[in-house]
Amino acid sequence: MPIYGDEQRALQERFDTSNLAAAFEATIFSETIDDDNRTFIESRDFFFLSTVDADCWPTVSYKGGPVGLVRVVDERTIEFPSYDGNGMYLSMGNIDANAKIGVLFIDMETPRRLRLKATATIIDDEATLAHWPGAQLVVRATVAQTFPNCARYIHQHERRSTSQYVPDDDGAQPTPTWKRIDMIQPFLPTAQQNLAEQAGGTITGAEYTERLANGTS
Repeated sequence: MPIYGDEQRALQERFDTSNLAAAFEATIFSETIDDDNRTFIESRDFFFLSTVDADCWPTVSYKGGPVGLVRVVDERTIEFPSYDGNGMYLSMGNIDANAKIGVLFIDMETPRRLRLKATATIIDDEATLAHWPGAQLVVRATVAQTFPNCARYIHQHERRSTSQYVPDDDGAQPTPTWKRIDMIQPFLPTAQQNLAEQAGGTITGAEYTERLANGTS
């Protein structure tokens, strides 16, 4: 697939990087996922997902989960789960509206990063969902392009712990604190109406804000 358009080439000429950009185009871009990148992708427990809505507005979401959150099905296909969120389904709805996605994987300790461009579809059959405990939907994407990025501007961070909200092997996860806010209760899905009571009762918006400030939400 074409890498650069007229706008990119104009900037390359302006800053005298045309030869450098051509060299990168010839060497680092690929239409498949090689073994090294497969290992890197499947070692990640988070990534950033870019999607585009029906009006061509992009959005970027952080997606976190267990190590192996993204599975490389084969050299041209990846798969990842969509867990319970805030109920807006921005990313999943965008994939239905415009299947083109961008995926960014980052290792902030080494550091390292890898980008993917792909065409995605949403799957919700029982066999596929069974592979991802706790998932509501699964995204399967056909890779069009992979390329690594220079890591020099990645600030190094030390990983501390896995989020307590990542579904366990049975798909169970604790109730997020914001779903206990009293004003939220009438708007929760029917199946989640009793979550606050099961988690210890409702809290006020002020209490939730205080928990956020204290890092206990």
